[in-house]
Amino acid sequence: MLYNIYFFMILIYVLMSWLPNVRESFIGELLGKLVEPYLTPFRRIIPALFGTLDISPIIALLVLDFAKNGLMYLVDKVF
Repeated sequence: MLYNIYFFMILIYVLMSWLPNVRESFIGELLGKLVEPYLTPFRRIIPALFGTLDISPIIALLVLDFAKNGLMYLVDKVF
């Protein structure tokens, strides 16, 4: 359940980038404080394509899904 919440937080935050004024709202700033610490390492490693297209959130979501699946596998094997 936490995975789904964080997944949608990242997705909403990325979609908010299309509307810059929304990121300056209370919710935009709150999402930024919760999501940016996770996205920042990916942005350092993966440069923007063509100078403007940032694919690092896609990679970050894939890594988050991989971690979720790995944890689910470990929990299934242990219990």
